[in-house]
Amino acid sequence: MIKMKDITRDGDPVLRKRAEKAVFPLTAEQKKLAEDMMAYLVNSQDQAIAEKYHLRAGVGLAAPQVGVSLQMAAVLVPGEKDDAPLLKETLVNPVIISESVQVAALEEGEGCLSVDKEIPGYVPRHDRITIKYQTVDGENKKIKLKDYPAIVCQHEIDHLKGTLFYDHIDKANPLNIADDAVIIG
Repeated sequence: MIKMKDITRDGDPVLRKRAEKAVFPLTAEQKKLAEDMMAYLVNSQDQAIAEKYHLRAGVGLAAPQVGVSLQMAAVLVPGEKDDAPLLKETLVNPVIISESVQVAALEEGEGCLSVDKEIPGYVPRHDRITIKYQTVDGENKKIKLKDYPAIVCQHEIDHLKGTLFYDHIDKANPLNIADDAVIIG
């Protein structure tokens, strides 16, 4: 089980490196990594388990965040209350193939399991994206996302490129964002 101590922290070079493309079939170790990353997200969103193991809640976890330079990220965006998740998928070799001009940002800013301090400011993202990726079993898939799930996936794909969320924040004016931006509360 992945624990907080296993999460690579800001400052580690693996977080700033472009991750290696995954080659299929994935090894048993790589499949286990995918399973463990998703298990971390599931456990971190369960209040009792999260408290017991001191897990910070997460909605996405990329392989570089656990020290592995591989283009793989687990995403688990919860639905309303006990509804099914809005998105639960492991993205292997994900590529954004189209994106909206419309910008979106989270009202409270973004956070990251690898970044221990709060960094205030809007992180401008595309409101709608289409991602092409492979599943852990090598199946080719394409999904269209908007709003919060789109932001989460862009955050995780950034990890695979060596980019952290705060790289997108306007340093001079952290609350600077397009007038027509979608602000997600």
